[in-house]
Amino acid sequence: MNSYYRIADHIININNNGNELIFLSLLPSFIPFKCEKPVNEELLFKLTIDESIALIEGDRVHRIRAFDTGNGDTVVDLLGDGGYQFVIKNLKDEDCVLLITNKDFSDCRCRLFGTRTMQSFGLNNALMLIMAFAGSSKDTILVHASLVRHNGYGYAFIAKSGTGKSTQVSLWLRYIPNCDLMNDDNPVIRLIDGVPYIYGSPWSGKTPCYRNVKAPLGAITRIDRAKSNSVEKLSPVLSFASVLPSCSSMKWDKEIFNNICNVVSKIIEKVSIYTLHCTPEKEAAEICQRTISKQ
Repeated sequence: MNSYYRIADHIININNNGNELIFLSLLPSFIPFKCEKPVNEELLFKLTIDESIALIEGDRVHRIRAFDTGNGDTVVDLLGDGGYQFVIKNLKDEDCVLLITNKDFSDCRCRLFGTRTMQSFGLNNALMLIMAFAGSSKDTILVHASLVRHNGYGYAFIAKSGTGKSTQVSLWLRYIPNCDLMNDDNPVIRLIDGVPYIYGSPWSGKTPCYRNVKAPLGAITRIDRAKSNSVEKLSPVLSFASVLPSCSSMKWDKEIFNNICNVVSKIIEKVSIYTLHCTPEKEAAEICQRTISKQ
């Protein structure tokens, strides 16, 4: 059965072997993004869940590397046709999904392994990975950020895990009127006619905030812990250096990496990037909001 989902105003197609209920039970975060089969809209990508595919080995693959995602290793191989093979593992080093893609990630197949929990973990990470790399050629990036909406604009907070993104957003929600949480881990930024918009997504980390919502991007702010509160507007060079590491990317794939760099460059031409030096207190949110708010 073919199911369709709208994420960041892109259409994705998932062929789930005839049982949509099984797919949605594995990934209930996709329910708010479900849509009817589109008419005259291009697919961003198609993923087929195919239990018949097998690991490609030997001289048919070139090992890129295995990297630690923080939730387990992901092994990446380059295929002879320019596509990729990924094996996504959990913290117990168990294989959760085998993912095989074409070069631009528009056509993908995966095989799930293990328990329902393992399958859910693997499928969720596979879809997030495909979204990030298929979107790169469509002026779309996936960014590791917490996202709050204030007076109609989306404000993204970026930082290394544990630095205080969610804390800053929670302060806005508590103390700044007219705010709501859009996403708490992996929102999507997309340029439409040169204007950057930011979207909720099915990926929100430990906070269950799976909202199919959209707002013009107001600003991106990097969190820096400090003993006092101040906001610094960054130069274009520092803006680029701050935003790029928060984007899902593949540095070994020059085309995809260049696409992501180009999207980041376009964003910082339109939107101001800041560093918030802050304590985890009310004053930090108030100072930040006064400085970066569009309204």
